[in-house]
Amino acid sequence: MNAPLGGPSTIASPSNIERLVTIKERLRDPDHGCDWDVAQNFATIAPYTIEEAYEVADAIARGDMADLKDELGDLLLQVIFHSRMAEEAGLFALPDVVAAISDKMERRHPHVFGDGEGGHEQHWERLKAVEREARGTAGALDGVAIGLPALLRAEKLQKRAARTGFDWPDVSGPRAKVDEEIAEIEAASPEECEEEIGDLLFAVVNWARHLGVDAEAALRGANAKFERRFKAMEAEAGDAFVELDLDGKEALWLSAKKAELR
Repeated sequence: MNAPLGGPSTIASPSNIERLVTIKERLRDPDHGCDWDVAQNFATIAPYTIEEAYEVADAIARGDMADLKDELGDLLLQVIFHSRMAEEAGLFALPDVVAAISDKMERRHPHVFGDGEGGHEQHWERLKAVEREARGTAGALDGVAIGLPALLRAEKLQKRAARTGFDWPDVSGPRAKVDEEIAEIEAASPEECEEEIGDLLFAVVNWARHLGVDAEAALRGANAKFERRFKAMEAEAGDAFVELDLDGKEALWLSAKKAELR
């Protein structure tokens, strides 16, 4: 394999990986390890795995490559942690994880590693469908991870359903569905509100999908914008911020918004 531009890389050298594997083995040692590490299991570590993936995405969004290096290390540690626990249980080990993903990448890229055709999303999805069928999960919606963020999972479910032909023919359908769901919320009892709000959010994701908008990314952007403007409000008002009435806070909000648009 050719080394990346800029010189040879040692990031994936066996010595580096083995050192990290050895560290985790030591931490998991029931007699001489770390009490916290020893007490963990797949379920207790899963939230940390998800958190580390988000921190990788955050570093990328901020363009902080030094932080990205650290966060990728944290994410790699999660893979090694889960693999170590699996090995202790006699299920599989890290080499099995690496072999499985290597096999999958070669299998899904026959246009690169074999004589087949491919290289586009339809081909990729067809191969994934074959793999799901081999696992006994051949349904169109099977395999969409429950642990995904709700907006992202909604979009994936909708895309899977669309491949079967179950989809609006154009953007007017999901747009009208949003209005319908809002009306149902307004007519709902307090006990029904949560379900109806969920239907509205699902409809908004569908509308965004038809507009070519990534709903998860759009909401992350909206969160970041709200946080940025709110902090600007606090900075402008100082200690007096909490005591301001709503009109005063609204004026600060408009000021922060105007400052961003300059």
